[in-house]
Amino acid sequence: MLSTLAAHAGRSPRAHATAPWWRDAVIYQVYVRSFLDSTGDGVGDLAGVRAGLPYLRKLGVDGIWLSPFYPSPQHDHGYDVADYQDVDPVYGDLAEFERLVAQAHRLGLKLLIDIVPNHCSAEHRWFREALASGPGSRARSRFHFAPGRGPNGDEPPNNWHAMFGGPAWTRVTEPDGTPGEWYLHLFTPEQPDLNWRDPRVGEHFEQVLRFWLDRGVDGFRIDVAAGLYKDPALPDSDDPTADERTRDSVNPLAWNQPEVHDVWRRWRAVCEEYTASDGVERLLVGEVSVPTAREHALYVRPDELHQAFFFDLLSAPWDAAAFRAVIDEALRDIAGTGSTVTWVLNNHDQVRTVTRYAGGPGAEHVGAARARAAALLMLALPGAAYVYQGEELGLPEVLDLPDDVLTDPIFRRTGSRARIRDGCRVPLPWSGQASPFGFSDGAAGVRTWLPQPEWFAEYATDRALADTRSFWHLYRDGLQLRRGLPQLGEGPLRWLEAPPQVLAMVRGDGLVCAVNFGTETVPAPVPGAPLLASGPCPAGELPGATAAWWSTDTPDS
Repeated sequence: MLSTLAAHAGRSPRAHATAPWWRDAVIYQVYVRSFLDSTGDGVGDLAGVRAGLPYLRKLGVDGIWLSPFYPSPQHDHGYDVADYQDVDPVYGDLAEFERLVAQAHRLGLKLLIDIVPNHCSAEHRWFREALASGPGSRARSRFHFAPGRGPNGDEPPNNWHAMFGGPAWTRVTEPDGTPGEWYLHLFTPEQPDLNWRDPRVGEHFEQVLRFWLDRGVDGFRIDVAAGLYKDPALPDSDDPTADERTRDSVNPLAWNQPEVHDVWRRWRAVCEEYTASDGVERLLVGEVSVPTAREHALYVRPDELHQAFFFDLLSAPWDAAAFRAVIDEALRDIAGTGSTVTWVLNNHDQVRTVTRYAGGPGAEHVGAARARAAALLMLALPGAAYVYQGEELGLPEVLDLPDDVLTDPIFRRTGSRARIRDGCRVPLPWSGQASPFGFSDGAAGVRTWLPQPEWFAEYATDRALADTRSFWHLYRDGLQLRRGLPQLGEGPLRWLEAPPQVLAMVRGDGLVCAVNFGTETVPAPVPGAPLLASGPCPAGELPGATAAWWSTDTPDS
């Protein structure tokens, strides 16, 4: 198989090899805390990421995106930032970060960092100043402070609820010891929302961008990119618990305000300055959660974000019609802006793909087959793709973490395990038969920050590399073909007629990808053995829960 793949991948250079690198890049999401621990303290760090770069280069990705590594009290594991221009000692220091950037670039890998502009930590110096300064102060205008309602101001200023549970407002004690104003936090009380109507906030973040661009980063993943601005009147919501109920940004008063687009235009201009200096494009990719692909497309207009994650593929049920509908919608509305669609199947906030597609206990083999097929489909689609760490190992969700080890603020705020995220963040297994499975650089018995189950041994990286049938080899082979075949990455897609529960497409001239979402074997869309398949795939057949690629002359549709 490897020789066949190499032959096909080496036939001709990519037709779009001169296009900006990000348009069809495959980026690997590194959740730093759980990737690789270089110090033996049970927590991943930047030096661990640097040590793992050759592994990622061998896998074949084009770059990495790092989760937040800034100084933070870790109430939401780095998404509560106390200082946007430094490194938390848990993860290293600025010198180590610069070594990581240099090594990534030596290996030909791009490096993106996470930036969190919607909110900061309650321990950020701005918020401490706001608490100390009192009502009406300029320090408070950087946040959303407001008097309470009711005779004594004992009720929150409006009825909004936080996404992670409970009211979106917390009352403060004023410097004189009296109960005082309330401040807005759309996630947790430890993450006060910034007020982007204060120009000092925007000015500061442009300085933050330049700080990291000067240190060689290739771009930014923007957290909550549809956030930042709120309805200035902060009125009551007709559905105040919508965000809490869905764990999504659906309150139209708190998200997706028109002013946010001006921020992305300013940030794009900053990136273009650096691009003009050396010809290498710096990337802005947004976490944009909005109701429709048409609204999503507004964020990737030519002078705004380069890309925004398209989450509809991730949330689509395992059904051919559902997948085709979201793919068509994305290609029509998003690609129509001149951007490319940014496909994702998983991230650090979602149940792992294998478990999600299984649909319930005892069906792990079904989930694994579907996850393999979905991966091959995603890599065949036009545009860019992001792969969350551990997906290349086929890791399932860890569902049985004890309550006393859970760290997700959703659990702390609600007492419920519904939609908690710890199970997809357990440290990766690298080698061996027992925890820490090579994750920590030290003697056996190191306690990882979240406990690894015994069954992680089956998914360790050393086993995956040794087994040519593993998820890892499927991803590596798919990435190798994607890099070498001119039909893949950016370019046209044409659907073929196919049986029910089958999607079949032609990419470019002569590359066919088909996915069988059903359970029964169907005839393959073209004769002959596939170049690559997600599971056993005899010539002329396409088994259930299987995807395959064929190189052939374009068939009639």
